[in-house]
Parts: sequence; structure tokens; C-alpha cells
Amino acid sequence: MSVDFKAKQLEFAAYIRDPENNLPPADVPPQRMAMYRELFFNNIDSFLSANFPVLRTILTDRQWFDLGQDFFAKHVSLSPHFSEIPEEFLDYLQNERDSSADFPFMLELAHYEWVEMALSISKEASPAKPQGLDNLQNLRIELSPLAWPLAYQYPVHKISPDFLPETVPEQATFLIVYRNPDDEVNFIEITPITYRLLQLIQEHEGMLTVDYLRLVAEESKHPNPEIIIAGGLQILSELAEKTVIVF
Repeated sequence: MSVDFKAKQLEFAAYIRDPENNLPPADVPPQRMAMYRELFFNNIDSFLSANFPVLRTILTDRQWFDLGQDFFAKHVSLSPHFSEIPEEFLDYLQNERDSSADFPFMLELAHYEWVEMALSISKEASPAKPQGLDNLQNLRIELSPLAWPLAYQYPVHKISPDFLPETVPEQATFLIVYRNPDDEVNFIEITPITYRLLQLIQEHEGMLTVDYLRLVAEESKHPNPEIIIAGGLQILSELAEKTVIVF
């Protein structure tokens, strides 16, 4: 008898993805299908566990399994690369996940953990330690491609099994996550005005440091803009030392 290979392949894949709602192929021993299913699912589970360790620790084993199973069953990945599974998982959380039982900060926490992974494997060369910071205000600066300013509703960098916020805090959280010359990924919590300064550097590349500082001083409408400029210059000097700012 001829076999419709494509139909058989779809039947095989449907069971592996979602055995609760799909019958196994009738001509394959159940034990073998269970083995295939376990191998495929465990691969996905191990990648998710490795890349979202905080999310894993705040969920029970049952919750984690159900989350991974829902992702495995529902999401159609557009990339064949295992290293891009975390990004596919983010897409699933943002566009397909629908569970009122989830923590309200789950998507933001997952994004923060994904950023750490993405920076750690980025092919961008780590910037060298800066020289000549004494004249920083007159230099043309840029944000390192390995430094990402981030804004979240929740303090994602503090979330742990002992800290699980249930409501949105009054103040948003602003972070800069970056990879240093030693290829270590670190983060710094920053103020809203520093976040805005880094945004301006991203939006208007190649300007002089002092021009960025004047822009943010104008936006802040501070009665003494020189205070903003002096404080901003000190912050940018510290960020340049950490290779967040390059020139």
C-alpha cells in the first residue's frame, strides 16, 4: 500500500506536539511514540529552563510543564535554530499565551532574561576600554551595540521566589543591560532622565556629548539646566568607563 508521507509526517508531528489532543499513528508502537515525544519535548524544555532560569524557579513543576507544553503545542516557530527558541518563546508569550493564572509580570521577566541571553551570544565585538574621558563633553558619542536601555512596568531584576509583585508599582523600572570587554553581561538600574538621555543618543547618533546633555536639560525644564548638564556628564563618564558609551 502506498503511504502519503506528508500526511503521515503531520500525524506524527501533531501527536508529538500535543499528545492529549491527537492520536498517535496507528502503525507506530506506542512505546516508540512516547520515546520520540519525550526526546523532542525535553529538548525544548531544557532550552527554556536554561534561558529563563528565574521564570523557572518561580513556577511549580506542574506550572512549568504546562507552560512549556502550551508553547510546544501552539507556537509555530519560524526559525530552525535552537539558539532562537527563547525569542520564539517571547513571541508566544506576547501573542498567543492566554492564561489568567499567569503572573502579571511574566512577559516582562521573560524579556529581561532573553536580553541577557541575546547579549551574551551576540556576534558584535565587545568595545575596548575608553581613553581620553577628560574631554568627553566635546566628543561624538554613541551607545554601544552591546548596551540596551530597557523600561519595564515591574522591577524584573528583583523578581525571585521571595518577591512576586502582584500589582504594577507606581514607578516604572529603567535598566541598562550591557556586555563588557570581558564578555560579562551586567545591568545597572538607572533613573528616568538617564534613560531618556540614552534614548536621545540612540535617536540622534554622532552628536557631541554636550549637545545631548543640552537636549535632555531642555526637555526636563529644570530651572538650572547647568545642574542637569553637569550631572549628566558625570553619569556618561561612568557609563563610558563601563563601555556602555563609546566614541
